[in-house]
Amino acid sequence: MLQLKKYILPYLPIILLTTLIKLGGAVMELLIPDLMETMLDVKVAEGDLQGIYLYGGLMLLCAVLCLVLNIIANRMSAFSSGKITKAIRHDLFRRLGTLSAAQMDAMTVSSAESRLTSDTYNINQLLARLQRLGIRAPILLLGGTIMMLKMEPVLALVLIALLPVIALVVCFVTKTSVPLYTKQQFVLDKVVRVVQENITGIRVIKALSKSEYEKQRFHNVNDELTQVDQKAGIVTSVTNPASSLTLNIGLTLVVLIGAFRVDAGACKSGVIVAFLQYFVMILNGMMGVTRIFVMWSKGEASAKRVAQALSTPDDLTVIPAREPEPDAPHIEFRDVSFSYTGIGKNVDHLSFRLEHGQTLGILGATGSGKTTILNLLLRLYDPQEGKILLDGQDIRSIPYETLRKKFGIVFQNDFLAAGTIGENIRFFRDLPQEAVSQAAHHAQADFIRTKEGQMDASVVMRGNNLSGGQKQRILIARALAGNPEILVLDDASSALDYRTDSLLRKALRQHYRDTTTVLVAQRISSLRHADLILVLSDSQVIGAGTHEQLMETCEEYRIIAQTQMGDGKEGA
Repeated sequence: MLQLKKYILPYLPIILLTTLIKLGGAVMELLIPDLMETMLDVKVAEGDLQGIYLYGGLMLLCAVLCLVLNIIANRMSAFSSGKITKAIRHDLFRRLGTLSAAQMDAMTVSSAESRLTSDTYNINQLLARLQRLGIRAPILLLGGTIMMLKMEPVLALVLIALLPVIALVVCFVTKTSVPLYTKQQFVLDKVVRVVQENITGIRVIKALSKSEYEKQRFHNVNDELTQVDQKAGIVTSVTNPASSLTLNIGLTLVVLIGAFRVDAGACKSGVIVAFLQYFVMILNGMMGVTRIFVMWSKGEASAKRVAQALSTPDDLTVIPAREPEPDAPHIEFRDVSFSYTGIGKNVDHLSFRLEHGQTLGILGATGSGKTTILNLLLRLYDPQEGKILLDGQDIRSIPYETLRKKFGIVFQNDFLAAGTIGENIRFFRDLPQEAVSQAAHHAQADFIRTKEGQMDASVVMRGNNLSGGQKQRILIARALAGNPEILVLDDASSALDYRTDSLLRKALRQHYRDTTTVLVAQRISSLRHADLILVLSDSQVIGAGTHEQLMETCEEYRIIAQTQMGDGKEGA
């Protein structure tokens, strides 16, 4: 909760003003039974009709003021809690966007989504309830007790004797419910993940007739969430009935004892009527306090999760820059080793050098470490061993903005946003229309001209209204539009036919000669002209060289080439 204090401080004046207004409303409410007691025991007994009207008018005025002040305070609490939650949600979204890939892997996307939505909602509810009930309920509880002690100390002792019992109930419920609500949020993460996977993979699920299986998977995780929610609900639901039972027993005793005292002339009937009014206020105040504790349990659990995300330290820090090494290549991997989990290496002692304008081709089976090399080059992860250098400078010493601007990237599982084709190629960059059109032409995305609106043609979410080849060409155009220093293509032409793939490679050679290219592909024809080809197997390099060299020295490469291209000499 300490992490969230800085968000509350800017709105502290509004919160304090809300508190004062709520305090005024509670005082007006407390005055009504006292005025009623005076009217019944004094003015009615004396037959003072004018006094009755006066006190009745004062009671009405107090009621109106109480209503108006509470409405104003509630609106102010909604304003301040909304602004605070907005600031928290904004910073949380920004922080999630700056987490490293390893940190996001540990947190999971589903957990990030639920922290950004349901957890911030719980914080909003806690802030609003604290301002609405956090003042009114304790004031009614404390003020009602003081007024009762002033009116009738003997009857007030009945209530005071019951308060420790209620306090023990509230303490037990709060202590038990916080861990349950924390667990509930973690299970909610699972539900979000399952729903997210189902929505994303709906086509595959339907194509493989796995709808029933996915229904059962959702049922299992939903059932787990229901059980945790029921358990938390059972614990917190004890508070209201236990408090009501205790206070109503006290109310019964007050009426019984009060009747005997009125009969004995020890107190007046107006005092008993006012006393009952205060007792109801105290009951409502106690219910408000218990609701605050229940809401606090939820809010505290959510606040801890949000604070944990906000306080996550940067694990990819920028180290001090050193003088670049002389005569250094453009890209160099120097004895690099990396593991995602720490169990087994995903890249094992990898070394290679790439000069400006050269092309690196990477070939290997699924899971051999191809995409991992790209992740390390982009500094989405840092290697556990070795160094990665750009122009002789350790990439860890290059500021993120500077580093990322050097790259044009097409990931293996990339995405298109809902919007237009032009917006997806531009992707929130200030690029001239000429650069966008030229990049589309070089990416062989000339199909854009045949679409209605051309660059303004609509693209639905994830590009589902485009074919696989059309999506890949738009993504390649996006990478080329910024005229990158380094072009990274992770199996970016897998959906293209051989002719289009050949034309794309030809365009890259002609128009991007100074661009260093890192190309991951499964087709020998896509990377046979590369200056250096790495053949990976089980996270290790089993072959390195040009196409001609590998045909002679690497048996696995030669087998793949002969399978795809006959003697390995065909193709563009």
